[in-house]
Amino acid sequence: MSVEILKETGALLEGHFLLSSGLHSNRYAQNAKLLQYPDKAAQVLSMVAEKVKDLDIDVLVGPAMGGIIVAYELGRQLGKRAIFTERENNVMTLRRGFEIHKGEKVLITEDVVTTGKSSFESVKVIEEMGGEVIGIACIVDRSVKEIGLPVYSAMRLDIQTYEPDNCPLCRQGIPLVKPGSRKFSK
Repeated sequence: MSVEILKETGALLEGHFLLSSGLHSNRYAQNAKLLQYPDKAAQVLSMVAEKVKDLDIDVLVGPAMGGIIVAYELGRQLGKRAIFTERENNVMTLRRGFEIHKGEKVLITEDVVTTGKSSFESVKVIEEMGGEVIGIACIVDRSVKEIGLPVYSAMRLDIQTYEPDNCPLCRQGIPLVKPGSRKFSK
């Protein structure tokens, strides 16, 4: 059901994409397209809420940009506080007066988990403030390796990735698109 909603909202893209990891792929989950429809986002995220409802959670933390709306919606459904981390000078930080208190149990929220880079940047911030990260909740889990934290997702997508110098899409001349928001050097 969830994959159908991604397709219906235009969130599952096909083409040639430059991922923040530097790898290339033929598909991309642009969950912002799903999140523009609150009713559909609530429906998909209710599957995640069901999986985490019995966890001891004090606060949800969504790394900007993709995790903000996910944190808000899961927080609404679970009756929990929801805040976000964001990059300042390309370093993940907690701003805007948000706080994590010593000993609080934190569930990180993402739209997509691939390498866990944004999540682990947030883990560092959370742990420095005395919080305890208990897992990652997301719409799409497309992780390519074990990331060391439990992942609770609405769906799992296996998307093919390629090293830039061995990419069949490059060889076919298909234009490369960078859909994500993270700044990085090629």
